[in-house]
Amino acid sequence: MDFSWLHEPVMLIPVVGVLGLLVGSFLNVVILRLPRRLEHEWRTQAREFLAQDAPADDQAPPDLVFKGSHCVHCGHALSPLDNIPLLSWLALRGRCRYCKEAISWQYPLVEALSAAACMVLAWKFGFGWPLLAALAFTWILIAAAGIDARTQLLPDQLTLPLLWLGLLVSLVPLFVDAPTAILGAAIGWASLWLVFWAFKLLTGKEGMGYGDFKLLGALGAWMGAMALLPIILLSSLIGAIIGGAILAVNKKGRETPIPFGPFIAAAGWAWFVFGDVLGAWYRGWFYAG
Repeated sequence: MDFSWLHEPVMLIPVVGVLGLLVGSFLNVVILRLPRRLEHEWRTQAREFLAQDAPADDQAPPDLVFKGSHCVHCGHALSPLDNIPLLSWLALRGRCRYCKEAISWQYPLVEALSAAACMVLAWKFGFGWPLLAALAFTWILIAAAGIDARTQLLPDQLTLPLLWLGLLVSLVPLFVDAPTAILGAAIGWASLWLVFWAFKLLTGKEGMGYGDFKLLGALGAWMGAMALLPIILLSSLIGAIIGGAILAVNKKGRETPIPFGPFIAAAGWAWFVFGDVLGAWYRGWFYAG
């Protein structure tokens, strides 16, 4: 099959953007259903360990692939016309066709974010294996960040495949070589692990979750150890600005927990795509100063 026409940016970018919309719709399913399925599995495993019987009404939540979409308010199954990424939400004016309840902003936001990120990747990498790997990297980050934002949970089912995929990609290599990826993964995990225990010893509190270690380790596998400090600094800056705004809008105190995973994911993606530009800007500003 001839894919030569995809080497033209004017063709590749919109095609990848449409793909991003479609995958973004599925990412919404992952964000909503995966935590519920994990919680059900944990409860089942705990009952098995304690030799307890399951309640009669304890049914497994819908799977990620085969169960059709439905309204979270009225439970009505959605037709294909209700499931067109972004366009259906706009056409329905953000409300369910059947019960008229408001549809969460998460749906169009994730779909639009996925599409925009994919188009940027198409512009950055062009047609080829680096683009395919970068798309997988981006989609896993979006799903992980979305789940963490909703539940303060970074599932191993996302962070560990992201880590292993980064190590496998380094064997080609597409972005960094294998020694750089292995060292980046180890330092990424260990750095936040040390911060976690230092904070806990000083305050008696846990400042972050174990999923953050694995996520930063995964980013190290994709970009190497040299990217970790900029990612941590950038994620801290993003977290301070956005987290502070969220606390102010919701009138919450500083003790309110805010998931750090979305900020790590955002900073990691930004450095993955624009690290050369951001690094050059920083060095120029630093030396000029």
